[in-house]
This record gives sequence, C-alpha cells and structure tokens, in this order.
Amino acid sequence: MTKCFMMETTMDIQTDWRYSDDRMKLREQALKILLSKFGSELNESYEPKYSPQSIYECAHDWVSQGQQTTIGIVQYYRAYYAS
Repeated sequence: MTKCFMMETTMDIQTDWRYSDDRMKLREQALKILLSKFGSELNESYEPKYSPQSIYECAHDWVSQGQQTTIGIVQYYRAYYAS
C-alpha cells in the first residue's frame, strides 16, 4: 500500500504545473533573491532575523500563485512573511 501512495505522489509532482522546469527555475530565482536580501540578517542575539522556512514558503507561494517573474517578491515577503 505504501508503494502505491509513493507512486501517486511522484505522478502528482511530475504532472503538477507548479513543478514544471520553468516554475522550478522561477522558484530558484525567487529563493536566490529572498536569501540574498533576508537570509543573512541577524537580530541582536545573533540569530537569524528571518526564518529559512518563511523564505522558502514565500518562494513556494509566489510560484504557486502563478507569478511569471520575481518582480515584487521582496515587497511581497515584507508584507506577508517578515515578522
């Protein structure tokens, strides 16, 4: 039964438009931008100011919403993900 579930998951990723080559390239670009802008900032305790999870979720949501470019992603992150 587990084997069937794994095959269904693999098929979903292969056919889901969010994981096409173009979407994955856009996701990569989004992650690069967000990580370069927010990934190295530290708070006063020298801990990351922004969580890697929030950065990844923002990139994922951006791509999943059908955005075609990364224009506006920094403002989007600030508005919805930055704490």
